Amino acid sequence: MLFRNRVEAGRKLAAQMMEFRGKNVVVLGIPRGGVVVANEVAKALGAPLDIVVTRKIGAPGEPEFALGAVTQEGDVIMDRKAAESLGASTAYLDGEVRTKQEEVKERMSNLRGDAPYPPLEGKTVIIVDDGVATGSSAEAAVISVRRRNPKSIVVAVPVAPSDSVERLSKGGTEVVCLEKPWGFLAIGEFYQDFGQVEDAEVRRILEESFAGRS
Repeated sequence: MLFRNRVEAGRKLAAQMMEFRGKNVVVLGIPRGGVVVANEVAKALGAPLDIVVTRKIGAPGEPEFALGAVTQEGDVIMDRKAAESLGASTAYLDGEVRTKQEEVKERMSNLRGDAPYPPLEGKTVIIVDDGVATGSSAEAAVISVRRRNPKSIVVAVPVAPSDSVERLSKGGTEVVCLEKPWGFLAIGEFYQDFGQVEDAEVRRILEESFAGRS
């Protein structure tokens, strides 16, 4: 399957999730691209939309290859074996963690302002991204959400490799994934238009969602 863009991917994803419409649901997009997909899911389900911020910890010289991620609360998940095999020193990792923790705080403030975060306790929380590669960002998002005592957690993505889906499914997390292709290289190869989403677009989407809550 090739998605025209993130909006189309979100609509196709939402069509597979209508069982959640009318339920006690909150949809959280992973910025930036995941928020565009999540917006379509939230609209289709009649659910409030917000974000869950994570930051990927990249390998030395290969920033797009995730060794781990930092959660919204500053917790860290790390693939120690991958880090060792790629020569990531303790000093490098410690520095990256501190940097990413600060970036998380700044991104939350920049994208959301001071809007109150939605209560997640007792709710079904659907975490949405525009795709999953290693799964580190989604895994960090799940850890972050679980701290808030939801009833259940669903990770919903248009595309992901099967091994990442399997890993995310552990621990009681439900995963909805439209495509699990072989030979997965990058999320962008499954989109005709995978242009970068700017912060201004994320803020616009969130502002519209927040206005609908009042």
